[in-house]
Amino acid sequence: MSLADDDTTLPFWRQRPRPIGFEIAYRLKGDTLEIDSTRKVDQVRLSAVEQVRFIYAPSNVSSKGFRTQLRLSDGRTISFGNLSWRSLTDIDRDDARYHAFVAALSAAITRANPKARFLAGKPYLLWLALALAGGGAMLMLTFFSLRAFQQGATAAAGLGLVLAAASFWQVWPMIKLNRPRDLASGEVPDDLVPGRQAA
Repeated sequence: MSLADDDTTLPFWRQRPRPIGFEIAYRLKGDTLEIDSTRKVDQVRLSAVEQVRFIYAPSNVSSKGFRTQLRLSDGRTISFGNLSWRSLTDIDRDDARYHAFVAALSAAITRANPKARFLAGKPYLLWLALALAGGGAMLMLTFFSLRAFQQGATAAAGLGLVLAAASFWQVWPMIKLNRPRDLASGEVPDDLVPGRQAA
């Protein structure tokens, strides 16, 4: 996974999105995004990008997963992230190069289609469902633990508190980082696209 010159000065990103499968290469060529999935090469006109969305998307191996999603005028969606699988249990991260590519892509999209919307987080209804489900689960575990303490079942109460803490540790970043919000045209949020280098 890398951003490389590849004999040119074109912004470039590689990712293997699944443990088993082909690597996908993304190359920015002026007002076109070239997507090479080994089996075929697609050319996407950046003027067709209507929406750019940045989300927090942890995997079952890493809690540091982020994704960039492009929605095109024909309804198609293109999605890529900062994590690349090396094997069934090993992933690679290169946040600085990921951020550099996403920033270059966002600037190119803004030039090609100034009306493109830039959004952060999940769509509102999905985010609200996640917040309600996550909050409800933690409240239930906390209530269970308090009742167990009142009844003298300290082991069960302790287990409930441990599960509540673990749930909070996993769910809170999903709720906080995926809070839906509008961004300025071309804006790349540091909390959802990590790796920005200090000027």
